[in-house]
Order: sequence, then C-alpha cells, then structure tokens
Amino acid sequence: MTSPSWDPAQYLRHAGHRARPFTDLLARVPDLPGPRPRIADLGCGPGNVTRLLTERWPTAHVTGYDNSPRMLADAQTHAGPNLDFAHADLTTWTPDEPYDLLISNAALQWVPGHLDALPAWLDALAPGGVLAFQVPDNTDAPLHTLMRDLAASPRWKSRLADVLRPHGSVHTPETYLARLGGTADVWQTTYLHVLPGDDPVLDWVKGTGLRPALDALADDPEARDTFVHEYRDLLRTAYPRRPHGTVLPFRRLFAVATKAA
Repeated sequence: MTSPSWDPAQYLRHAGHRARPFTDLLARVPDLPGPRPRIADLGCGPGNVTRLLTERWPTAHVTGYDNSPRMLADAQTHAGPNLDFAHADLTTWTPDEPYDLLISNAALQWVPGHLDALPAWLDALAPGGVLAFQVPDNTDAPLHTLMRDLAASPRWKSRLADVLRPHGSVHTPETYLARLGGTADVWQTTYLHVLPGDDPVLDWVKGTGLRPALDALADDPEARDTFVHEYRDLLRTAYPRRPHGTVLPFRRLFAVATKAA
C-alpha cells in the first residue's frame, strides 16, 4: 500500500461530518503546560481542523504536517502568525523539538508501522505533554469489505491487488492502550452520519478509502469508471436511501495519552 493522491475538494465535500471526530478528540485533551505551547498536527490534510487548535490555544505555535502537496496548498490558506504548514512523511517523521501536543486526525491508518512510533512520540513530548489521535476503525464495514471483495474479483485483482488499505491497518483498543503505557484514555465511537443526495456513501469514500483504487486505474478512465459503477451498485444495496437520507455508520477509535510532568 502506497500513500494515495488526495483531492482536497472531494475530501471537503463532507467537511462537517469529518470534522466532528476531531472536535470530540480535542474536547478530551487536557490543558497544556506553559504559556506558549508547541503543537504539531500530524496528517493535517487541508488544514480546516488544524486552525481549531489555534482557537483552543491562541498563544500556541501550531505546525501542520502532511505529505500531500495538494492538501498543503489548501492548508496554506489557513496559515497565520502562529499557524504554519510543512511537508512531512509520517512513516519517517520524528519530532525536531519537544512538543506539548502531538495530535493526529484520521491519518495514522495510512502509516504502516505507526503503532511502533507511538512510544517514541510520547517519549519526545515535553513534560506534561499530550499525544492524541483518532483513526477510522471500520475496515470490517461494508464500505470497505465490498471494495476489497470487488478488487479481489477475477476481473480486477490483476490491477488492484494489494493497493487498498488492508484490514488490520488499525489495531484493537487494547493494543493501543498497552503500547501507550496502560494509562491512556482509549475509546471507540460509532457515528451515524445521515448523508443527503444521490450515492452519498460513494461520494464520501471517493475522498478517502477509494483513493488508492482510483490512483491504480488513473491511466484507464474507462476501467476506472466501470469499477466505480460496480462498487456504487454494491453500496446502494448495503446503504439504502431512506426518506431522511442515507445512514452511514462509521466507527472510530480515539486515544489520549499524557506524559508525566
């Protein structure tokens, strides 16, 4: 699995729904030590939620890190005196100074080996600092199982084998709790997103989980469209449209760990 290309406009089509887990995570982060906290947002994407960090801590200096030039270009529109953005690959990123908060929203599931990085990130915090993250925890949901099954079918497996985010890219809550030292606050929440319009679940996943398949078929638009249409039909059955909209249940995993002062 390689890092997919990103389309900020597509990702932001469901910005309100995608931002809520970040605000829920932020609400569980305690006050930070010191008058001018140093904060890093790991996998900041288009920066629309990174700016919320400057609202919570107006005197902090916040840096958003991402490996997508297109996401960073969008993020720059939110930059200011205490908020900047920089390119970084989270598979190799290490803190260049002690941070008071390392926070990540829906990014670590794309980072192989992120579980092994957590203790080092926690250790690199300033005394009293916080490591907080949220990841989608639903690779067993039809949204993903149908995509993987279709990609593994005889028609598509030669082109799409091993390109999708695999089941198991996110670990169990107990695994994260153990890796963070057993004193972290770890929990799961299932959101029921009520999405309007035609084929909204397909529209949602075009901004995230479907990106690797779209990349793999980018050189063959006809094949790409055929795969998307086949997947769309499966999603219509799994997530039927109701009078009030289409309900997308979406489970997420959260963790907040504080380093001893």
